[in-house]
Amino acid sequence: MKRPRIVIAGVSSGAGKTTVTLGVMAALRRRGMSVQGFKVGPDFIDPSYHSAVTGRLSRNLDSWMMEHAVVREVFERGGEGADISVIEGVMGMYDGKEPLSNAGSTAEVSLLLHAPVILVVNVSSMARSAAAVVLGFQQLDPAVHVAGVIVNRVGSVGHYELVKAAIEQVCAIPVVGYLARHDDLQIPERHLGLIPALERGELTPLFDALAAAVEETVELDHILQLAQASSQWEAAAPQLFVGAPQAPTVTIAVARDSAFNFYYPENLELLSWYGAAIRYFKPLMGERIPDDADGLYIGGGFPEEFAAELSAQTQVLANVRERIRAGLPTFAECGGFMFLSESIVDRCGASHPMVGVIPAAIRMQTRLAALGYREVRALASSPLLARGELIKGHEFHYSTVTYHDAPTPHAYETAGLRGSKQEGYVDRSLVAGYTHLHFASNVSAVKNFIASCEVYRREGKRAP
Repeated sequence: MKRPRIVIAGVSSGAGKTTVTLGVMAALRRRGMSVQGFKVGPDFIDPSYHSAVTGRLSRNLDSWMMEHAVVREVFERGGEGADISVIEGVMGMYDGKEPLSNAGSTAEVSLLLHAPVILVVNVSSMARSAAAVVLGFQQLDPAVHVAGVIVNRVGSVGHYELVKAAIEQVCAIPVVGYLARHDDLQIPERHLGLIPALERGELTPLFDALAAAVEETVELDHILQLAQASSQWEAAAPQLFVGAPQAPTVTIAVARDSAFNFYYPENLELLSWYGAAIRYFKPLMGERIPDDADGLYIGGGFPEEFAAELSAQTQVLANVRERIRAGLPTFAECGGFMFLSESIVDRCGASHPMVGVIPAAIRMQTRLAALGYREVRALASSPLLARGELIKGHEFHYSTVTYHDAPTPHAYETAGLRGSKQEGYVDRSLVAGYTHLHFASNVSAVKNFIASCEVYRREGKRAP
Protein backbone atom coordinates (compact mmCIF):
# COMPACT_ATOMS: atom_id res chain seq x y z
CA MET A 1 0.00 0.00 0.00
CA LYS A 2 1.08 3.60 -0.50
CA ARG A 3 1.91 5.57 2.63
CA PRO A 4 3.61 8.84 1.61
CA ARG A 5 5.91 9.80 4.46
CA ILE A 6 8.79 12.09 5.26
CA VAL A 7 11.03 12.51 8.31
CA ILE A 8 12.18 16.01 9.26
CA ALA A 9 15.38 15.62 11.25
CA GLY A 10 17.83 18.12 12.71
CA VAL A 11 21.58 18.11 13.04
CA SER A 12 21.01 19.06 16.69
CA SER A 13 18.42 20.38 19.09
CA GLY A 14 17.75 23.99 18.13
CA ALA A 15 18.46 23.46 14.44
CA GLY A 16 14.91 24.47 13.60
CA LYS A 17 13.20 21.13 12.89
CA THR A 18 10.07 22.01 14.90
CA THR A 19 9.69 25.31 13.05
CA VAL A 20 10.15 23.57 9.71
CA THR A 21 7.85 20.71 10.65
CA LEU A 22 5.01 22.98 11.73
CA GLY A 23 5.45 25.19 8.67
CA VAL A 24 5.36 22.21 6.31
CA MET A 25 2.32 20.75 8.09
CA ALA A 26 0.47 24.07 7.97
CA ALA A 27 1.34 24.64 4.31
CA LEU A 28 0.14 21.17 3.34
CA ARG A 29 -3.08 21.74 5.26
CA ARG A 30 -3.60 24.94 3.24
CA ARG A 31 -3.57 22.75 0.16
CA GLY A 32 -6.45 20.76 1.58
CA MET A 33 -4.34 17.71 2.45
CA SER A 34 -4.95 15.47 5.44
CA VAL A 35 -1.67 15.48 7.38
CA GLN A 36 -0.73 13.03 10.12
CA GLY A 37 1.94 14.15 12.56
CA PHE A 38 4.35 11.94 14.46
CA LYS A 39 7.13 12.71 16.92
CA VAL A 40 10.20 10.57 17.44
CA GLY A 41 10.92 10.04 21.14
CA PRO A 42 8.90 10.47 24.33
CA ASP A 43 8.05 14.19 24.13
CA PHE A 44 4.48 15.41 24.79
CA ILE A 45 4.86 19.06 23.77
CA ASP A 46 5.72 18.84 20.07
CA PRO A 47 2.84 16.42 19.37
CA SER A 48 0.45 18.93 20.93
CA TYR A 49 1.60 21.48 18.33
CA HIS A 50 1.21 18.90 15.56
CA SER A 51 -2.33 18.09 16.66
CA ALA A 52 -3.27 21.77 16.74
CA VAL A 53 -1.90 22.38 13.22
CA THR A 54 -3.19 19.24 11.52
CA GLY A 55 -6.45 18.59 13.33
CA ARG A 56 -5.34 14.96 13.82
CA LEU A 57 -3.98 13.45 17.01
CA SER A 58 -0.19 13.29 16.75
CA ARG A 59 1.59 10.20 18.05
CA ASN A 60 5.00 9.26 19.42
CA LEU A 61 7.27 6.82 17.61
CA ASP A 62 9.78 5.70 20.21
CA SER A 63 12.03 2.85 19.16
CA TRP A 64 13.40 2.39 22.67
CA MET A 65 10.17 2.30 24.65
CA MET A 66 8.46 0.31 21.87
CA GLU A 67 9.58 -2.84 20.11
CA HIS A 68 10.38 -2.21 16.47
CA ALA A 69 7.27 -4.02 15.25
CA VAL A 70 5.19 -1.85 17.57
CA VAL A 71 6.67 1.34 16.11
CA ARG A 72 5.45 0.19 12.72
CA GLU A 73 2.02 -0.68 14.10
CA VAL A 74 1.63 2.73 15.75
CA PHE A 75 2.68 4.44 12.53
CA GLU A 76 0.27 2.40 10.44
CA ARG A 77 -2.72 2.90 12.74
CA GLY A 78 -2.03 6.59 13.26
CA GLY A 79 -1.66 7.39 9.58
CA GLU A 80 -4.80 5.62 8.43
CA GLY A 81 -6.73 7.88 6.06
CA ALA A 82 -4.07 10.60 5.88
CA ASP A 83 -2.64 11.88 2.60
CA ILE A 84 0.85 12.21 4.07
CA SER A 85 2.66 11.47 7.33
CA VAL A 86 5.17 14.04 8.59
CA ILE A 87 7.50 12.70 11.27
CA GLU A 88 9.44 15.17 13.39
CA GLY A 89 12.74 13.89 14.76
CA VAL A 90 14.20 14.25 18.22
CA MET A 91 17.42 16.14 19.11
CA GLY A 92 20.07 15.49 16.45
CA MET A 93 19.28 12.78 13.92
CA TYR A 94 21.58 10.19 15.53
CA ASP A 95 20.87 11.11 19.15
CA GLY A 96 18.96 8.50 21.15
CA LYS A 97 19.27 6.46 24.30
CA GLU A 98 23.04 6.10 24.19
CA PRO A 99 26.07 7.51 22.33
CA LEU A 100 27.28 4.22 20.84
CA SER A 101 24.24 3.19 18.78
CA ASN A 102 21.21 4.50 16.92
CA ALA A 103 18.82 3.06 19.54
CA GLY A 104 15.90 5.40 20.08
CA SER A 105 17.11 7.89 17.48
CA THR A 106 15.44 9.57 14.52
CA ALA A 107 17.82 7.63 12.27
CA GLU A 108 16.59 4.32 13.67
CA VAL A 109 12.93 5.27 13.21
CA SER A 110 13.55 6.37 9.63
CA LEU A 111 15.07 2.96 8.91
CA LEU A 112 12.18 1.11 10.56
CA LEU A 113 9.69 3.03 8.42
CA HIS A 114 11.82 3.08 5.24
CA ALA A 115 11.17 6.82 5.24
CA PRO A 116 13.23 9.47 3.44
CA VAL A 117 14.78 12.17 5.61
CA ILE A 118 14.89 15.94 5.14
CA LEU A 119 17.84 17.21 7.20
CA VAL A 120 17.46 20.66 8.77
CA VAL A 121 20.76 22.53 9.16
CA ASN A 122 21.27 25.84 10.94
CA VAL A 123 23.68 27.58 8.54
CA SER A 124 24.07 30.82 10.45
CA SER A 125 27.70 31.96 10.06
CA MET A 126 28.71 29.21 7.63
CA ALA A 127 28.79 28.55 3.89
CA ARG A 128 30.79 25.64 2.41
CA SER A 129 31.16 24.18 5.90
CA ALA A 130 27.46 23.30 5.73
CA ALA A 131 28.39 20.68 3.11
CA ALA A 132 30.80 19.06 5.57
CA VAL A 133 28.05 18.85 8.15
CA VAL A 134 25.59 17.21 5.76
CA LEU A 135 28.27 14.86 4.42
CA GLY A 136 29.04 13.69 7.93
CA PHE A 137 25.39 12.85 8.52
CA GLN A 138 25.27 10.93 5.26
CA GLN A 139 28.37 8.91 6.02
CA LEU A 140 27.80 8.05 9.68
CA ASP A 141 25.14 5.54 8.62
CA PRO A 142 24.79 5.26 4.83
CA ALA A 143 21.66 3.10 5.27
CA VAL A 144 19.75 6.21 6.39
CA HIS A 145 18.18 7.81 3.32
CA VAL A 146 18.98 11.51 3.61
CA ALA A 147 16.91 12.64 0.63
CA GLY A 148 17.20 16.41 0.93
CA VAL A 149 18.17 19.38 3.04
CA ILE A 150 16.43 22.51 4.31
CA VAL A 151 18.75 25.21 5.61
CA ASN A 152 17.65 27.49 8.43
CA ARG A 153 18.60 30.97 9.62
CA VAL A 154 19.85 32.06 6.21
CA GLY A 155 21.16 35.64 6.11
CA SER A 156 20.19 36.48 2.53
CA VAL A 157 19.30 34.95 -0.83
CA GLY A 158 22.97 35.17 -1.76
CA HIS A 159 23.92 33.27 1.41
CA TYR A 160 21.37 30.59 0.55
CA GLU A 161 22.75 30.17 -2.97
CA LEU A 162 26.29 29.70 -1.60
CA VAL A 163 25.19 27.07 0.89
CA LYS A 164 22.95 25.30 -1.63
CA ALA A 165 25.72 25.09 -4.22
CA ALA A 166 28.20 23.67 -1.72
CA ILE A 167 25.84 21.01 -0.33
CA GLU A 168 24.57 19.88 -3.71
CA GLN A 169 28.11 19.65 -5.15
CA VAL A 170 29.61 17.69 -2.26
CA CYS A 171 26.64 15.64 -1.09
CA ALA A 172 24.73 15.05 -4.35
CA ILE A 173 21.32 15.63 -2.76
CA PRO A 174 18.95 18.55 -3.29
CA VAL A 175 18.58 21.52 -1.00
CA VAL A 176 14.80 21.96 -1.13
CA GLY A 177 14.57 25.41 0.43
CA TYR A 178 15.39 27.60 3.35
CA LEU A 179 14.03 29.70 6.16
CA ALA A 180 15.47 33.13 6.81
CA ARG A 181 16.15 34.62 10.22
CA HIS A 182 12.55 35.26 11.22
CA ASP A 183 12.88 36.50 14.79
CA ASP A 184 9.11 37.00 14.83
CA LEU A 185 8.49 33.31 14.08
CA GLN A 186 9.79 31.91 17.33
CA ILE A 187 8.05 28.87 18.77
CA PRO A 188 7.11 29.74 22.36
CA GLU A 189 9.31 28.21 25.01
CA ARG A 190 8.05 25.00 26.49
CA HIS A 191 6.48 26.64 29.46
CA LEU A 192 3.23 25.80 31.06
CA GLY A 193 1.07 28.24 29.20
CA LEU A 194 1.45 26.22 26.01
CA ILE A 195 -1.53 23.89 26.29
CA PRO A 196 -4.05 26.57 27.32
CA ALA A 197 -2.80 28.76 24.45
CA LEU A 198 -3.33 25.89 22.03
CA GLU A 199 -6.79 25.23 23.40
CA ARG A 200 -7.77 28.87 22.93
CA GLY A 201 -6.36 29.04 19.42
CA GLU A 202 -3.89 31.78 20.34
CA LEU A 203 -1.10 30.22 18.27
CA THR A 204 -3.11 30.12 15.03
CA PRO A 205 -1.51 33.36 13.75
CA LEU A 206 1.93 31.83 14.35
CA PHE A 207 0.97 28.69 12.43
CA ASP A 208 -0.34 30.83 9.56
CA ALA A 209 2.90 32.81 9.47
CA LEU A 210 4.96 29.60 9.46
CA ALA A 211 2.91 28.24 6.55
CA ALA A 212 3.46 31.48 4.62
CA ALA A 213 7.21 31.37 5.25
CA VAL A 214 7.45 27.78 4.03
CA GLU A 215 5.35 28.52 0.95
CA GLU A 216 7.66 31.41 0.09
CA THR A 217 11.08 29.79 0.33
CA VAL A 218 10.65 26.01 0.57
CA GLU A 219 9.98 23.74 -2.42
CA LEU A 220 6.89 22.08 -1.03
CA ASP A 221 6.20 20.18 -4.25
CA HIS A 222 9.69 18.68 -4.09
CA ILE A 223 9.08 17.52 -0.52
CA LEU A 224 5.80 15.92 -1.62
CA GLN A 225 7.62 14.12 -4.42
CA LEU A 226 10.16 12.73 -1.97
CA ALA A 227 7.39 11.60 0.41
CA GLN A 228 5.37 10.01 -2.38
CA ALA A 229 8.46 8.19 -3.65
CA SER A 230 8.67 6.26 -0.36
CA SER A 231 8.71 2.51 -0.81
CA GLN A 232 5.46 0.57 -0.68
CA TRP A 233 4.28 0.14 2.88
CA GLU A 234 4.16 -3.46 4.08
CA ALA A 235 1.31 -3.94 6.54
CA ALA A 236 2.40 -4.30 10.14
CA ALA A 237 1.30 -7.39 12.08
CA PRO A 238 -0.63 -6.25 15.18
CA GLN A 239 1.35 -6.50 18.40
CA LEU A 240 -0.73 -4.23 20.64
CA PHE A 241 -4.24 -4.08 19.25
CA VAL A 242 -4.72 -7.81 18.76
CA GLY A 243 -7.99 -9.39 17.70
CA ALA A 244 -11.20 -7.42 18.04
CA PRO A 245 -11.84 -4.66 20.60
CA GLN A 246 -13.52 -5.95 23.74
CA ALA A 247 -16.84 -4.67 24.99
CA PRO A 248 -16.48 -2.36 28.00
CA THR A 249 -16.60 -4.08 31.37
CA VAL A 250 -15.41 -1.16 33.52
CA THR A 251 -15.35 2.63 33.51
CA ILE A 252 -12.05 4.44 34.05
CA ALA A 253 -12.09 8.15 34.90
CA VAL A 254 -9.27 10.12 33.25
CA ALA A 255 -8.34 13.62 34.45
CA ARG A 256 -7.95 15.80 31.37
CA ASP A 257 -7.74 19.59 31.39
CA SER A 258 -5.10 22.32 31.19
CA ALA A 259 -3.36 20.95 34.29
CA PHE A 260 -3.40 17.28 33.24
CA ASN A 261 -2.95 16.56 29.55
CA PHE A 262 0.16 14.44 29.01
CA TYR A 263 -1.12 11.07 27.82
CA TYR A 264 0.33 8.81 25.17
CA PRO A 265 -2.65 8.17 22.85
CA GLU A 266 -1.95 4.44 22.82
CA ASN A 267 -2.24 4.27 26.62
CA LEU A 268 -5.84 5.42 26.45
CA GLU A 269 -6.63 3.49 23.28
CA LEU A 270 -5.28 0.26 24.73
CA LEU A 271 -7.46 0.69 27.81
CA SER A 272 -10.46 1.13 25.53
CA TRP A 273 -9.46 -1.80 23.30
CA TYR A 274 -9.20 -4.22 26.22
CA GLY A 275 -12.47 -3.33 27.89
CA ALA A 276 -12.49 0.08 29.58
CA ALA A 277 -14.93 2.88 28.87
CA ILE A 278 -13.02 6.15 29.29
CA ARG A 279 -14.76 9.03 31.08
CA TYR A 280 -12.91 12.35 31.12
CA PHE A 281 -13.29 14.88 33.90
CA LYS A 282 -11.70 18.27 34.62
CA PRO A 283 -10.45 18.70 38.20
CA LEU A 284 -9.31 22.24 37.42
CA MET A 285 -12.87 23.16 36.47
CA GLY A 286 -14.34 21.68 39.65
CA GLU A 287 -15.46 18.36 38.19
CA ARG A 288 -15.47 15.37 40.52
CA ILE A 289 -14.62 11.80 39.62
CA PRO A 290 -17.69 10.31 37.90
CA ASP A 291 -19.73 8.33 40.39
CA ASP A 292 -19.71 5.21 38.24
CA ALA A 293 -15.92 5.14 37.86
CA ASP A 294 -14.25 1.80 38.62
CA GLY A 295 -10.73 3.20 38.20
CA LEU A 296 -8.83 6.47 38.05
CA TYR A 297 -5.96 7.58 35.78
CA ILE A 298 -4.29 10.96 36.35
CA GLY A 299 -1.59 11.75 33.82
CA GLY A 300 1.12 14.35 33.69
CA GLY A 301 0.87 18.01 32.89
CA PHE A 302 1.28 21.29 34.72
CA PRO A 303 -0.33 21.12 38.18
CA GLU A 304 2.40 23.40 39.53
CA GLU A 305 1.27 26.20 37.22
CA PHE A 306 -2.30 25.80 38.39
CA ALA A 307 -1.48 24.94 42.00
CA ALA A 308 -3.51 27.80 43.50
CA GLU A 309 -6.55 27.01 41.35
CA LEU A 310 -6.35 23.28 42.08
CA SER A 311 -5.91 23.90 45.78
CA ALA A 312 -9.02 26.09 45.79
CA GLN A 313 -11.10 23.19 44.44
CA THR A 314 -11.60 21.80 47.92
CA GLN A 315 -14.59 19.63 46.98
CA VAL A 316 -12.62 18.04 44.17
CA LEU A 317 -9.66 17.37 46.46
CA ALA A 318 -11.97 15.81 49.04
CA ASN A 319 -13.71 13.69 46.40
CA VAL A 320 -10.45 12.33 44.99
CA ARG A 321 -9.12 11.70 48.50
CA GLU A 322 -12.25 9.83 49.60
CA ARG A 323 -12.52 7.72 46.45
CA ILE A 324 -8.89 6.61 46.59
CA ARG A 325 -9.05 5.85 50.31
CA ALA A 326 -12.18 3.81 49.65
CA GLY A 327 -10.16 1.57 47.34
CA LEU A 328 -10.65 3.02 43.85
CA PRO A 329 -7.84 1.55 41.69
CA THR A 330 -5.65 4.54 40.81
CA PHE A 331 -2.66 5.14 38.57
CA ALA A 332 -1.00 8.57 38.58
CA GLU A 333 2.16 9.73 36.83
CA CYS A 334 4.28 12.86 37.16
CA GLY A 335 1.74 15.71 37.40
CA GLY A 336 -0.85 13.29 38.74
CA PHE A 337 1.66 12.05 41.32
CA MET A 338 2.27 15.64 42.40
CA PHE A 339 -1.47 16.31 42.62
CA LEU A 340 -1.98 13.36 44.98
CA SER A 341 0.75 14.56 47.37
CA GLU A 342 0.09 16.65 50.48
CA SER A 343 1.25 19.92 48.94
CA ILE A 344 3.07 21.64 46.10
CA VAL A 345 5.48 24.44 46.96
CA ASP A 346 5.75 26.70 43.92
CA ARG A 347 8.83 28.58 42.68
CA CYS A 348 7.88 31.59 44.79
CA GLY A 349 7.86 29.51 47.97
CA ALA A 350 4.08 29.43 48.43
CA SER A 351 2.65 26.11 49.59
CA HIS A 352 -0.60 24.84 48.09
CA PRO A 353 -2.47 21.92 49.72
CA MET A 354 -3.26 19.02 47.38
CA VAL A 355 -5.18 15.74 47.69
CA GLY A 356 -2.97 14.31 50.42
CA VAL A 357 -3.16 10.54 49.83
CA ILE A 358 0.60 10.38 49.30
CA PRO A 359 2.49 11.41 52.46
CA ALA A 360 4.93 13.70 50.71
CA ALA A 361 5.57 17.32 49.80
CA ILE A 362 6.53 18.51 46.32
CA ARG A 363 8.84 21.49 45.83
CA MET A 364 9.41 23.21 42.51
CA GLN A 365 12.89 24.37 41.52
CA THR A 366 14.35 26.30 38.61
CA ARG A 367 16.74 23.60 37.41
CA LEU A 368 15.86 20.25 35.94
CA ALA A 369 15.56 17.53 38.57
CA ALA A 370 15.38 14.47 36.31
CA LEU A 371 15.44 13.67 32.60
CA GLY A 372 15.76 10.48 30.60
CA TYR A 373 14.50 7.04 29.73
CA ARG A 374 13.69 4.65 32.55
CA GLU A 375 13.53 0.87 32.74
CA VAL A 376 10.97 0.31 35.46
CA ARG A 377 10.61 -2.69 37.78
CA ALA A 378 7.67 -2.90 40.17
CA LEU A 379 8.81 -3.18 43.79
CA ALA A 380 5.37 -4.28 44.97
CA SER A 381 2.20 -5.53 43.32
CA SER A 382 -0.28 -2.82 42.43
CA PRO A 383 -3.34 -2.35 40.21
CA LEU A 384 -0.93 -1.83 37.32
CA LEU A 385 2.01 -4.21 37.73
CA ALA A 386 2.78 -7.42 39.57
CA ARG A 387 5.82 -7.34 41.81
CA GLY A 388 8.95 -7.69 39.66
CA GLU A 389 7.13 -6.89 36.42
CA LEU A 390 8.92 -4.62 33.93
CA ILE A 391 7.78 -1.67 31.86
CA LYS A 392 9.48 1.28 30.16
CA GLY A 393 8.99 5.01 30.54
CA HIS A 394 10.49 8.47 30.63
CA GLU A 395 11.11 10.98 33.42
CA PHE A 396 11.18 14.76 33.04
CA HIS A 397 10.43 17.20 35.86
CA TYR A 398 11.61 20.29 37.69
CA SER A 399 10.35 19.31 41.14
CA THR A 400 11.66 17.26 44.03
CA VAL A 401 9.72 15.15 46.52
CA THR A 402 10.17 14.76 50.27
CA TYR A 403 8.41 11.73 51.76
CA HIS A 404 7.13 11.71 55.31
CA ASP A 405 6.84 7.94 55.67
CA ALA A 406 9.84 5.95 56.84
CA PRO A 407 10.48 3.65 55.16
CA THR A 408 8.64 4.86 52.07
CA PRO A 409 6.71 2.18 50.15
CA HIS A 410 8.21 3.04 46.77
CA ALA A 411 6.39 1.84 43.67
CA TYR A 412 9.30 1.30 41.31
CA GLU A 413 12.99 0.76 40.90
CA THR A 414 13.99 2.74 37.82
CA ALA A 415 17.21 2.37 35.86
CA GLY A 416 18.65 5.05 33.58
CA LEU A 417 22.00 6.28 32.29
CA ARG A 418 22.97 7.50 35.76
CA GLY A 419 22.15 4.29 37.57
CA SER A 420 19.18 2.97 39.51
CA LYS A 421 16.93 4.48 42.15
CA GLN A 422 13.67 3.83 43.95
CA GLU A 423 10.83 6.18 43.16
CA GLY A 424 7.09 6.66 43.37
CA TYR A 425 4.60 5.45 45.93
CA VAL A 426 2.36 2.37 46.25
CA ASP A 427 -0.35 1.68 48.80
CA ARG A 428 -3.08 -0.91 48.28
CA SER A 429 -5.08 0.29 45.27
CA LEU A 430 -2.83 3.30 44.50
CA VAL A 431 0.32 3.38 42.39
CA ALA A 432 1.98 6.68 41.46
CA GLY A 433 5.35 8.04 40.44
CA TYR A 434 7.24 10.62 38.42
CA THR A 435 7.90 8.24 35.51
CA HIS A 436 5.59 8.47 32.48
CA LEU A 437 4.93 4.85 31.57
CA HIS A 438 4.22 3.73 28.01
CA PHE A 439 1.77 0.83 28.00
CA ALA A 440 3.04 -0.21 24.55
CA SER A 441 6.13 -1.54 26.33
CA ASN A 442 4.04 -3.96 28.42
CA VAL A 443 0.38 -4.48 27.51
CA SER A 444 -0.12 -6.60 30.63
CA ALA A 445 -0.19 -3.31 32.59
CA VAL A 446 -3.40 -2.46 30.73
CA LYS A 447 -4.92 -5.87 31.43
CA ASN A 448 -3.85 -5.74 35.08
CA PHE A 449 -5.43 -2.32 35.56
CA ILE A 450 -8.70 -3.38 33.96
CA ALA A 451 -8.75 -6.56 36.04
CA SER A 452 -8.28 -4.50 39.22
CA CYS A 453 -11.15 -2.26 38.16
CA GLU A 454 -13.33 -5.32 37.52
CA VAL A 455 -12.67 -6.58 41.05
CA TYR A 456 -13.58 -3.17 42.42
CA ARG A 457 -16.77 -3.16 40.35
CA ARG A 458 -17.78 -6.64 41.50
CA GLU A 459 -17.37 -5.59 45.09
CA GLY A 460 -20.06 -3.02 44.43
CA LYS A 461 -18.07 -0.02 45.58
CA ARG A 462 -19.24 3.39 44.48
CA ALA A 463 -18.67 6.98 45.40
CA PRO A 464 -19.05 7.51 49.17
